[in-house]
Amino acid sequence: MDQKKLAINNIHVKSGAKMMPFAGYMMPVRYSSDIEEHKTVREGVGIFDVSHMGEFMVEGPGALDLIQYVSSNDASKLVNGQVQYTCMPNDRGGIVDDLLVYKFNDEKFMLVVNASNIEKDWNWINDHNTFDAVTKNISEDISLFAIQGPKAAEVIQKLTEVDLSGMKYYTFKKGSIGNITDGAIISATGYTGAGGFEIYIYNEYAAEIWKAIMYAGSDAGIKPVGLGARDTLRLEMGYCLYGNDIDETTSPIEAGLGWITKFTKHFINDQNIQKQKEEGVSQKLVGIEMVDRGIPRQGYEIFNPDDDIIGRVTSGTMSPSMGIGIGMGYIKVDYTVPGTEVFIGIRNRKLKARVVKLPILKK
Repeated sequence: MDQKKLAINNIHVKSGAKMMPFAGYMMPVRYSSDIEEHKTVREGVGIFDVSHMGEFMVEGPGALDLIQYVSSNDASKLVNGQVQYTCMPNDRGGIVDDLLVYKFNDEKFMLVVNASNIEKDWNWINDHNTFDAVTKNISEDISLFAIQGPKAAEVIQKLTEVDLSGMKYYTFKKGSIGNITDGAIISATGYTGAGGFEIYIYNEYAAEIWKAIMYAGSDAGIKPVGLGARDTLRLEMGYCLYGNDIDETTSPIEAGLGWITKFTKHFINDQNIQKQKEEGVSQKLVGIEMVDRGIPRQGYEIFNPDDDIIGRVTSGTMSPSMGIGIGMGYIKVDYTVPGTEVFIGIRNRKLKARVVKLPILKK
C-alpha cells in the first residue's frame, strides 16, 4: 500500500528523522533518540507533526444531534471555544474510536479522530446521519502541530496575539499564527501530560509555520519529536492508544472511560453500556509498574501469585522519566486495587510488578 506523505515530509527527512509507515502515512518516529526527545518535552519544549490525524466538520441544525447520538460524552454541555474528549461506542459493546469534539457554535463542530480510523469513522458517522447535519472530511487539507512542554506557551506566544496564558485546558481560539491569519486554530490540548498547544493550519502554510515555531523556540531549546517519544509520554500519563488499549472489543466501562460516558442522553448502545456500569464488568484497564527489572510489552500475559492468568498487557515501555518498566493492561477486577502484586510473563519468566492508579507518572 502506498503511504501518504505529510505536507512537510521533506523538512523531516532533511532534519534526519527516521521515517516509518504508520496509519497510512510516512511518519517521523524519531530524530535523535526517544529518551532525549521524551525529556525535551517533559522539561522544555518539543514539536510534533501529527498531521496524520483526521478532521471532520459537522455543521447545520442537526450537527449537535448527530454528535450526541454517535458519541458517549454530553456535547450539549460544551460552550463555544471548548473541546471535549469522548468516544464513539459501536453496537456490540466496543469502541469505534476515541476523539475530540471542538465546538465553534451551535451549528458548527469539528471532530478530530485517530489516523488509522479516518475512513472507518467517516463511514460510521455518515451511516448514522439521519439528522439534518452536513459533514465534510477535511483531513487531507489540514496540518496539525503539537507544541508540548512547560516552555510551550512562551514559544508560541511570540507568534500570536491570542493570550495563551488566559486559555484554559481543553479550550481553543481561532487567531493568527506567524504571518498566517487564515483559519489557524490554537488549541490548549495535547497527548503528553506536559502542557502545551496544538495548532491546526492549512497544508499550504505548514512549512512556513513549522520553521517559524522552530525559530521562535530556538532560545528555549525546542526540538522536533517523533512518534516514539509520543508513545512513552502518553503511556506515563495513562492515556489510551486506540488499537492497543481500546478497540472494537473493549467497552468504555472496562477502559476506565466511564467519566466520558453520560447517560443523560441517548446514544448508540447506551442501554448495554449502562447495564455494564450498574452491574460491573469482569475486567478493567489498569496501570502497571514493574518491581523486577523488565519491560511489560503488548500481548504479555499477567499472572496472580498462584500462577493463574488474570489478564494481558496492552501497552508497555521503559519509562524515561521513572527509569522502570511501565504498562497498561486489562486484568480481572479482583486484582485492580492499586498496590496489588501481579507478575508479567516475560520470556519464560514471571517478573514481579504492581497495579498502580493512573496516571503512572505522578506529578
